[in-house]
Amino acid sequence: MKKLFAFSLLFFSSFLTFGQVERPKLVVGIVLDQMRWDYLYRYAERFGNDGFKRLMNDGFNCQQTYINYLPTYTAPGHATIYTGSVPALHGIAANDWIENETKMYCTEDNAVSPVGGSEKAGKMSPKNLLATTITDELKLATNFKSKVIGISVKDRGSILPGGHTADAAYWFDASNGHFISSTFYMESLPSWVQQFNKRNITDSLLKIDWTTLFPIDSYMQSTADNNRYEGNLKGAATPTFPHKLNQYIEKDKGMIRTTPWGNTITRMIAESAIKEERLGKGLFTDFLAVSFSATDYIGHYFAPNSIEVEDCYLRMDKELAAFLNFLDKEIGKGEYTVFLTADHGGAHNVGFLEDHKIPGKTINAKQINKGLSQIIKSTYGVDSLVRFTNYQIYLNNEKIKKSKINRNEIVQLINDFLMDRDDVEMVMDMNNLNGTSIPSVLKEMSINGYNHKRSGEILVIFKPGYYSGYGQTGTTHGSWNPYDTHIPLLFYGWGVKKGSSFKTYYMTDIAPTIAALLHIQVPNACIGNVIEEVLK
Repeated sequence: MKKLFAFSLLFFSSFLTFGQVERPKLVVGIVLDQMRWDYLYRYAERFGNDGFKRLMNDGFNCQQTYINYLPTYTAPGHATIYTGSVPALHGIAANDWIENETKMYCTEDNAVSPVGGSEKAGKMSPKNLLATTITDELKLATNFKSKVIGISVKDRGSILPGGHTADAAYWFDASNGHFISSTFYMESLPSWVQQFNKRNITDSLLKIDWTTLFPIDSYMQSTADNNRYEGNLKGAATPTFPHKLNQYIEKDKGMIRTTPWGNTITRMIAESAIKEERLGKGLFTDFLAVSFSATDYIGHYFAPNSIEVEDCYLRMDKELAAFLNFLDKEIGKGEYTVFLTADHGGAHNVGFLEDHKIPGKTINAKQINKGLSQIIKSTYGVDSLVRFTNYQIYLNNEKIKKSKINRNEIVQLINDFLMDRDDVEMVMDMNNLNGTSIPSVLKEMSINGYNHKRSGEILVIFKPGYYSGYGQTGTTHGSWNPYDTHIPLLFYGWGVKKGSSFKTYYMTDIAPTIAALLHIQVPNACIGNVIEEVLK
């Protein structure tokens, strides 16, 4: 009888093992904010073997991956990566937008309260995200037994990837230098997060001046340190090394985000989350979504050709190596899957372009708004009918209707005004694209990015090298051009082939590829395709 029982138990156990879906213990999604694709190769000579090169050499490298919507900002980037959808469907049309004549921030939610931080930083949730994410679908597929956690120094970098069903999302509060959350997720911070915050790591890191990792004269991929293209950190007289950071401990702890230490503290709390939440230790696959945002802050301040950006990525390579080594020890080599990508790229500084005889200028949004206001008021005697932001013109249709102004007439007036400018390439009325001579690629990107409740009705395409939102120093992003839309995409680890491809893929293909790897449903607004080459 005992032998029969033992045989039955062995048979049942074997049946469970045979019937179990094979999945990695942990999926880690890594987003490097504002990482241009070419940085993988621009700085490769000085990368070590355990960071970017480990993913490139031992994983799968999708060399031609593009964003397929407009505008290219942080919030829609993170939402698109994790939904496999586009702003027209997932609803995150920009970092902020105008809805019912009111400015709306992508993750704001006045119905929740901050947990561990200030009102300004903490009233956040994924409420404005209209679609499910790959992280939501994992929770659904495992009957909510998988754990999902989002982490970033930016709220939108942690909240949107985590989706609607995340166990937690943590982001940085500049007012106290702590990682916080909101009551959407929890009533109080877990003890391990409280202990992490009590260590005052922000202050400790700000005591370390930012000097170059290597001798400064060896930075051959960058312009000389003191130049007119770069912005000064707060309180600094010049944009040069060494950057003295101790002053920000009392003045502005948020400045850690504009140093490589912003990536350091992100890695540290990501590792703590894995260890303390026992991610990858249960019966079901867990998911950590981590976004490194200091790359974006530094890029905005200093622009691509700066020593600061070069040093940032050389240090990021070391952070990545440390993180992968941690995963090897904590989860087990070959037991986890990683993907690494970016939410958008970044343009070269316009002064830098000008000095090298390449066309490019900054666009003064205030000047455009003022000009539009003047011409509309002089024509119709009415003000506050339009607003230019996010490379779009928002129409106050209610006021236009009350003023008995013909919409087509005012659209034509706006078109004529904009097309008279030297920097404008084309103007699109998103409600009337028929018959317009717009390149099909731009038309598709424009339609994909147009959410009829959250986007401006008129899209403005500027000439290459022209961008809105910044002055003469630093840089920004948001356009259709390859410097903003060509992003890195690396897969590595469990279930991933070793290889490389130059086929064209899109940001929307990331989520369905992870869904195929995990044998789960794609997110509910997904329009992407599985990158079959990646999977074993």
